[in-house]
Amino acid sequence: MTELQHFPLIINGERCEPASGEYADVINPADGNVIARAAMGDKADVDKAVAAARAAFDDRAWREMSPADRSKVLYSCAHVVMQNAQELIELEIACSGATLNRASNLDIPAVADLWMNLAEAVKTYPFVSNQSPRPLPEQWHSQIFKEPVGVCGLITAWNFPLLLFSWKVGPALAAGNTMVLKPSELTPTSSIRLAELLQQVLPPGVLNVVNGDGARVGDAMTLHRGIDKISFTGSTRVGRIVQTNCASTMKRCTLELGGKGPGIVLPDADLDMVAQGSLWAVYMNAGQACESGTRLLVHEDVYDELLQKLAERSDQVIVGNPADPATGVGPMSTEAHFHKVMGYIESGVAEGARVVCGGEPATVAGCEGGFYVQPTVLADVTNDMKVAREEIFGPVLSVIKYSDVDEAVRIANDTDYGLSAGIWTGDLVRAQQLARELRAGSVWVNDWHMMRTDAPFGGYKQSGYGRELGAQSIDAYVETKAVQMSFERVPERKGMQRIVHTTLGQ
Repeated sequence: MTELQHFPLIINGERCEPASGEYADVINPADGNVIARAAMGDKADVDKAVAAARAAFDDRAWREMSPADRSKVLYSCAHVVMQNAQELIELEIACSGATLNRASNLDIPAVADLWMNLAEAVKTYPFVSNQSPRPLPEQWHSQIFKEPVGVCGLITAWNFPLLLFSWKVGPALAAGNTMVLKPSELTPTSSIRLAELLQQVLPPGVLNVVNGDGARVGDAMTLHRGIDKISFTGSTRVGRIVQTNCASTMKRCTLELGGKGPGIVLPDADLDMVAQGSLWAVYMNAGQACESGTRLLVHEDVYDELLQKLAERSDQVIVGNPADPATGVGPMSTEAHFHKVMGYIESGVAEGARVVCGGEPATVAGCEGGFYVQPTVLADVTNDMKVAREEIFGPVLSVIKYSDVDEAVRIANDTDYGLSAGIWTGDLVRAQQLARELRAGSVWVNDWHMMRTDAPFGGYKQSGYGRELGAQSIDAYVETKAVQMSFERVPERKGMQRIVHTTLGQ
C-alpha cells in the first residue's frame, strides 16, 4: 500500500507542523478514496504565520522594492508555475475533481498569464503620482502615494484552488504586501505545494499557508488584529460572517461570493450556438463555479426548439473520471455536496419543473465511489422556484420562458446576486444596449466564462464587492496617501494661516 503524502503548513519559508499535530484526510471526489493528508492549523498557527508575515513586511527591502524588481519577481512566479505544471495539474485533479482538459488548458495557462500581466502592470502602476502645483492660496506641491496595505489574509474556495490562489496572491505580491493564505481544507494540496515551490523566489515570510477549517483558521484570520486586509472567495453565507468579523477591527475586506447568472436568449439567436454555449456556461467544472450561467431565459418563440437542442447536446456530454482527457464533466467536490445538488433537482420537480434530461446520479466505470451527477436541464422553471433563487453549484440548468425583452431583463435582475449575466443574439448593437441594463459585474455576449486576466472580475449586490484580475486588482491591496509640501518659507505670507493668526502681515 502506497504511503499517503503529507502536506504541512508553510510558515516563514519552511514546512511547518501544525501546533496541534492534527492532519486530515483529503478525498479524491472521483472515486471517494483518500489521496493525501493535510495539516490542520489553528489560532496558534495563524499567530505564528502573521508574525512571520509582519516581520517580512517590516523589511524595507521587500516593502519598498522597485516596480522593475517586483516585475521580475512576478515573472519568476509565473515561470515556477509553468516549470511545475505537470505536478500541479495532477494535484489539482486529485483533490478537486478538475478535469484534465480544464486544468491543462485553462487553469495553468491562466495562472501564468495573470502573473505575467501583473508583472507588466506594476511597471506603470501609479505607485507615485504628482499633482500640478496650485498658486492659490500659496504654492503647494502634492504627491499621491499608493502603498501596500500590510499583512493580507487570503481565503480561497474549494472549486478552483490554483486559479483562486493566483487571483489573490498575484496582486498582493504586486502591491508589495505579505500574506497568510488559507486554502479550503477540502482541496488544499495543490495550493500548499505551489506555495512551497514559490518559496524559492520569495523572501521568507512573504507567503505563508495555514490550512484548516473556517471555524478555527478562518475566524482566527478575520478577527486577527495583526492582519490588515482580508480577501475572501466563497459562499455569500460565509461572506457575511467574514464581513462581520472584519468590521470588529475595521479591516479592509474584499469579497467574491455567489452568483445566479442569467442568460437571455433573444428570438434571433443562433440556437445551435446557444445550446452548446449555454451548457458550457453551466457544465464547466460540473457547475461548481460562481459565475456559471444557471438560469437560461428563452423567448417563447424559440423555447421548445431550444429545449430539444439542449437535450440532444447535453446527452453527448461525457461524464467521467476527471483524469481521462475525454471527460467533459467530472464529480461533485464532496459526498455532502453531491446530496445537496440532488436535493435541488428534487425540489425543482416538486415545485413544478420538468426534467428534460439528466436528473439522476451518474455512474462512472472504475469510479464507483465517486460523486457524480448527470448533466441536467430543467424546463418550465419560474423565477420564484428554489432552483431559480438559490445557488445550486452543480450541473443543473434552469430554463425560464419569457414573452418580451423587458420581462426578460426584469427576471434576470430579480435575484440577490449580480456576478455574471449573458445575452444570446445576432444583433450585437442591441446586445450592447441590453448589457447596460443587466445588474452584473460581467456581461458576456454569445459565450460564457470569458474572463480575461487583464480585465476586472467581481460582483454587484450579494455577489460581493471589490474586483479581481487585471491591473485594477492591485487597487484592492494598496492604501492611498496624499503628501502635501509647502514652498512658501516666509511666515507672513502664509495666507491660510491668517484665519487663526489674524495679526500676520500687519
